[in-house]
Amino acid sequence: MKEIVVVTPNRAGLLADISEVLAARGINIETIDAEEVHDTAIIELTVDRYDEALQALRDAGFHAITEDAILVKLRDEPGALAKVARKFKEARIDLRSVRFIRRQQGYAFVAIATNRSEEARALIDEYIVNNAE
Repeated sequence: MKEIVVVTPNRAGLLADISEVLAARGINIETIDAEEVHDTAIIELTVDRYDEALQALRDAGFHAITEDAILVKLRDEPGALAKVARKFKEARIDLRSVRFIRRQQGYAFVAIATNRSEEARALIDEYIVNNAE
């Protein structure tokens, strides 16, 4: 799973501008998370047409970067995320981002980005969602 991260000075109308850039190219936003950190906006999103979205944002002057995210399926219960986080802690793998994508039928789908994706995948292989799911 690929994520796009936009890092830019925060301002009124920023989300409108980003969503309009994507809409103008017929790109659908699937997930979005926006935060402000010391006057800087950090917007993480997934879209239906990743490469086109990345190019559209860059063409519009946004600093857009890519990040591989591992999509995992966890039981939607207390401690499920803690088990996975503990594995990363013990392996000394830093987490860049963790985002709950959706909850469905007793499970939570979570996007996790790390500084060492391949090692992380091997570590939590039993939780990784197949493309067919």
